[in-house]
Parts: sequence; structure tokens; C-alpha cells
Amino acid sequence: MKSLPYRPTRERGFVLITGLIFLVVLTLLGLALFRSGGMQERIAGNTREKQRALEAAESALQYGEWWVSEQNRGTGTPCTAVTNGNVVANMKVCSNALANPTSLPWPAYASYQPPTMTVSTAGGLAANGDINYQAKPGVYISYLGLDSTGKAQLYQVTAFGQGGSASTAAVVQSTYKMASAVKDLGGN
Repeated sequence: MKSLPYRPTRERGFVLITGLIFLVVLTLLGLALFRSGGMQERIAGNTREKQRALEAAESALQYGEWWVSEQNRGTGTPCTAVTNGNVVANMKVCSNALANPTSLPWPAYASYQPPTMTVSTAGGLAANGDINYQAKPGVYISYLGLDSTGKAQLYQVTAFGQGGSASTAAVVQSTYKMASAVKDLGGN
């Protein structure tokens, strides 16, 4: 048997090209995953800020409704300036309605800061580790008139709150009905 002389075959680099294409695809996939993770992190942060602003506005709204229920009623006076609402004596019912409740800041409102809320325009963390709110929530109470029966007074309570940044705000509004009646419990 005669052996044939060894002849090297011409390699064309097919494996090398396939490997490079595979590497490029994996790199693009990895970059897409990193970008997606960053986007989801921003969405979660924005959702958190939106929720914080809504909770601050709800807190001010509930305070305004409580204030009206504590016999602080009337047809109101014209409201033109911001007051410190944390002192109950400084709150008031306004005879004029808000021109544009969604345009902040309002020309007149009562500020309200819950006892556990920390406010700092610089942002950052509070001493208790919570995130600072951008500003104190505000509440505006306006007299709407009597209801259809003429026996109850209607009030519109509007409140706003901000999250940790000035670009995050929420406005909430309710119509509050106050009626008083006497009921004979003796059956006469």
C-alpha cells in the first residue's frame, strides 16, 4: 500500500465568522437587557413619586373634610392669599372657587403638613430614612351653596400634594355635604 502525500486543505474561516456573528448577537442582547432594566427602574421610581404625591394630596383632602365637619362652615369669604393651615384658626371657607385647580401653585390655599411628613426642596433623605417631600400639601375649601332640598350645605374640598420632586404633583377633589337635623328618639 502506498500512502498518498499529505495535502493540507484550504480552510476558509467559516467557524471564525460564525463565532464572531454569534458574539455580536450576544453583545446586542446583553445591551438590550441592561437598557431594559434601567428603563424599568425609572418607571418604578416615577410610579413611587406619583403614589407619594397622591397620598399627600389625599391626606390634605381628608384634613379639609374633617375641618368642615367640625362646625367650620359658612358661605365663605373671598380667598386671595396662601395661609398656614396647620393651625385650625387659619383655615377658612372661600366664597370664590378655584379658577384652575390643575395649575399649581394656586394663588390661595391653606398649607397642611401632617406630623410625620418631612419637607425639603433639596430632596434627599429625612433623618428617619424616608424621602423628603418637595412641598407641603395644600387644601382649598369653597362654598357651593345649598343642595336641592335646601337643608344641607355643599362644599368643594380641593387638595394637592407633591412627591419628592417639583415635577410630581397630584390634585384631588371632593364635594362634601353637611346637613343637620333633629330626630325625636322618644317616639313622639
